[in-house]
Amino acid sequence: MDKINNTYFPDKKCCEEKQHTWYLIDAKNHKVGRIATEIARILTGKNKSIYTPYRNTKNHVIIINSKHVVMSSADEKIYFRNSRRPGGLKKESFNQLKLRLPNRIIEHAVKGMLPKNKLGRVLFNNFKVYSSNFHPHIAQTPIEYKLNEIE
Repeated sequence: MDKINNTYFPDKKCCEEKQHTWYLIDAKNHKVGRIATEIARILTGKNKSIYTPYRNTKNHVIIINSKHVVMSSADEKIYFRNSRRPGGLKKESFNQLKLRLPNRIIEHAVKGMLPKNKLGRVLFNNFKVYSSNFHPHIAQTPIEYKLNEIE
């Protein structure tokens, strides 16, 4: 007796979108982890009905006001980077990095939630972060995405 595969795979016509979908998220006074999980969901395409794990759904995300993000354990969070040379390990706290490069906080969190393969690297390129209220992607007419903040 043959087993029938009941897994749904969208056909190629269904998944080919003519336009890319752009989302705009305001990160002001939102927690880093909550923002990052929503961004990773959108970039991987889990918010669409045609989600397939191995396919790029052509979603783009724009983050504004990244310098106003918050973290519940900001005093304890430490970011590490290493130049791979003797004595090249650098440590930086959340507050120091927020003053120096506020975009890197959200980028670091989102990159850790994306797949660790070629698709993850492509999806990360569809992600733009800006520390101010201005972004140069007005021509793409992004859809404003509301975050539900749970305290």
